[in-house]
Amino acid sequence: MSTQHLSLPAPPISPTRLIAVLCVSLSLAYLVILGGAVLSGQWLIDPQGRPIASDFVNVWAAGRLAADGHPALAYDWIVHKSMEVRAVGHAFDNYYGWHYLPTFLFAASAVATVPILPAMALWLTATFAAYLAAARAIIGERVGYLVALGFPATLWNVIAGQNGFLTAALIGGTLTLLERMPVAAGICLGLLSYKPHFGLLFPVALIAGRHWRATIAAVATAVVMVAASWLAFGTGTWLAFFAATPKMTQAVLGDGLADFARLQSLFGLVRAHGGNEIFAWVVQAIGSLASAAAIFFVWRSRAPFALKAAALACAALIATPYLYIYDLVVLAIPVAYLLRLGVAQGITRAEVIGLPVVTALLLSYPYLKTQVGLAAVLVVAALIALRMNFTTRQPNEMQGAG
Repeated sequence: MSTQHLSLPAPPISPTRLIAVLCVSLSLAYLVILGGAVLSGQWLIDPQGRPIASDFVNVWAAGRLAADGHPALAYDWIVHKSMEVRAVGHAFDNYYGWHYLPTFLFAASAVATVPILPAMALWLTATFAAYLAAARAIIGERVGYLVALGFPATLWNVIAGQNGFLTAALIGGTLTLLERMPVAAGICLGLLSYKPHFGLLFPVALIAGRHWRATIAAVATAVVMVAASWLAFGTGTWLAFFAATPKMTQAVLGDGLADFARLQSLFGLVRAHGGNEIFAWVVQAIGSLASAAAIFFVWRSRAPFALKAAALACAALIATPYLYIYDLVVLAIPVAYLLRLGVAQGITRAEVIGLPVVTALLLSYPYLKTQVGLAAVLVVAALIALRMNFTTRQPNEMQGAG
């Protein structure tokens, strides 16, 4: 009996299928982690059956104060903390401050119409759907859903009940719509003003790329949001925000009350490892200015738009001093662009090594008390630079061969 058929080489696995298998495996692992955390009373509900206070409690408390007709009190730490205690039904040690612009009170008051656990589920579901749509649009195939689901920062955002999905969706939406629907892209960017520190480099890119319609739409949207919040919540709320912001900045970036090791930025790296505040700001300023210069150069170049978009989404994370692990859901956007190019052009050896390193770094966050998130961002930045070199070299090689 011939055994020749047993020695035939297996057909190569397509990049899309390999990506899907890896992302499904990661997603299943996250479900196991979340399920174990619930069963052990470490997430959502404590061993006494009470809701556990997480980052989301600050959103619910601020929204409840706004819905009750007292939006300015969301910036009063004592009153806001008492509403957080009301949300979970018991006292707890930490304080989760409300530091957002009054424009974000629209979303907060909407989710605060139901008790905190259903509100958190509603918030995560709605923002996750937008994040999934952005990743799917970037990659252009259904595997984009799995990439979004399997990206490690997804786990940390779900545990915290934070807004990383929304930030990633707005940045992803801005970039995917920019060429086809610039006004819609500008609206997404204008809505990102709820976290303005993530939009620092977008004016540089839009000006360099001469995207004037998107720029006007972004400014108009931000102005409308500010005006609407002023009409809805009053002048006092904006005055309270401006009064509370220096206090918050000093507490987080000056005194480190939120733990410098949790800040996944250049500023946080210096402060967490003993550097003083002035030196940390110098390092952050150098990183931010270098990122701005790089983005201007890239967006003025003839690089493919996918690489421009990946570079901007990645550099936006380097440019801000205020960056937490849940914010790194945004890093899924440049990774999605890299995978899109990898499927079309072939995945490079650097990406085969680098992307698992990014995954490992992000998953190591609870165990390594340092800026593993920043390291992951820098690895992705290096992969983008290598992909840019790879992409621009291909036409030259083809011309030489001809």
